[in-house]
Amino acid sequence: MRILLVEDDPEQREPLQTALMRSGHLVDGVGDGAIAQRLLSDQIYDLLILDWMLPGTDGITLCRQVRHAQQATPILLLTAKDTTADKVRGLDAGADDYLVKPVDVAELLARVRALRRRSPHWCGDTLQVAALRLHLDTLQLCYHDSQVLLKSAEFQLLEYLMRHPRQVLTHGQLEQALWTWDAVPESNAIASRMRRLRQRLQALGVEDWITTVYGMGYCFQPPPSHETV
Repeated sequence: MRILLVEDDPEQREPLQTALMRSGHLVDGVGDGAIAQRLLSDQIYDLLILDWMLPGTDGITLCRQVRHAQQATPILLLTAKDTTADKVRGLDAGADDYLVKPVDVAELLARVRALRRRSPHWCGDTLQVAALRLHLDTLQLCYHDSQVLLKSAEFQLLEYLMRHPRQVLTHGQLEQALWTWDAVPESNAIASRMRRLRQRLQALGVEDWITTVYGMGYCFQPPPSHETV
């Protein structure tokens, strides 16, 4: 998933962002509500994780703005406020779930998995093409009886390719989909990541389904009889 994490304290934001990215998610981490508003106007997210107390626009206001725009994106609210009245206020503002600080990382990841299943874009925990199976919760790639654990960057790339089969994906599209809003990838970043992914696939005995379209980008082309599930 592409996640927007809005938390003004970097000592809290950075560990959560790292844990989410290690789980295979692409996370835009920001420290104030104004930047969050700008990103929400430019980018579609699968999940929002919002701190209640933020400089500028607070998390409750962001919740209301998202819901006023008729967006169904799941929202997880983080806050030190733990009274029933506070929880009711947060949920009434549009949050789908509520997590009291200090945040336990294991619980956060479990809440994220649960909220993903509510997303209008959720299509199950496994992507499959023929005998090639990508497990979204574990970053495990399986082919027949062989399996390998992908690194987060390899996983994100393969997931994106498998969700867009037989489409020519440009370098620009891949950079926008696979890098955070404030990252500037090196000129060979896509080619380097693609090379590592191809090595992983070949080690499993998978024929090369990733085609280089010279001057344009790449295309995930499984044999015509293989459908994505």
